[in-house]
Amino acid sequence: MRVLVACEYSGTVRDAFIAAGHYAMSCDLLPTDSPGFHYQGDVKDVIDGGWDMMIAHPPCTYLCSSGLHWNSRTPGRSQKTEEALEFVRFLMDSPIPMIAIENPIGCISTRIRKPDQTIQPWQFGHDASKATCLWLKNLPPLMPTKIHPPRVVNGKKRWGNQTDSGQNKLAPSDDRWKIRSETYSGIAEAMANQWGKSDVL
Repeated sequence: MRVLVACEYSGTVRDAFIAAGHYAMSCDLLPTDSPGFHYQGDVKDVIDGGWDMMIAHPPCTYLCSSGLHWNSRTPGRSQKTEEALEFVRFLMDSPIPMIAIENPIGCISTRIRKPDQTIQPWQFGHDASKATCLWLKNLPPLMPTKIHPPRVVNGKKRWGNQTDSGQNKLAPSDDRWKIRSETYSGIAEAMANQWGKSDVL
């Protein structure tokens, strides 16, 4: 298959599909962190490239629930949310047979439609919790591959990336957003191995 991985600079999903025997190209305004097939620029430049599948990770800054409270406090931010939603609609409506849109819990669910699935990295072998929504077109839900058990703190489940109170352990830094947005390798491999099967077509 020809697979476009939109809004990905890490190369994680792209490389998982290449390892599974497909032609895959990532696309982002940023250069790729991992050498490989990558278009640095606007995804609109390459969206009509005859792709069989697109997996898109639209920027979540103005879409995720954790940041929406700033819309009423920061001038111009609400407009940026509207622009981000319009970009999501563009990706969803693209003329590609199979599409997966990935994003954290946020306003895509309330403004466009509810996700088809919500997954966690701990379902795919990682000691981490991060609810991730998937909006799917002609693709089946991902099946968990390896459950990583949590530790239990005062009767509550916690994973390795969480403090005992449930907050994310990652300290503030200039590249925190970049680290937080990267797809977990176990999820990328599940996408490639499950969605890349011939019987999905």
